[in-house]
Amino acid sequence: MNPGLSEEAGQTARGFIDAMKSQPATLALIVGNVAMLVFLFYALHAAAQFRDSMIKTNFEQQIRMAEILSKCVVPDK
Repeated sequence: MNPGLSEEAGQTARGFIDAMKSQPATLALIVGNVAMLVFLFYALHAAAQFRDSMIKTNFEQQIRMAEILSKCVVPDK
């Protein structure tokens, strides 16, 4: 009888845990890499939100400046 998906996943997890028991430095590196990925995702997400708000503010300022300049034009006589 062939083992099911859950049995295969369980065996893989047990093998991973057994391997990490003998090499804690590798486990620390894996945890550090996962933490770094989470931090980079958060930092890039926050940077993207800031950039979006900056672009929107810039466009609004350009529109206001164009409106002000359009009122300052002196027509020819």
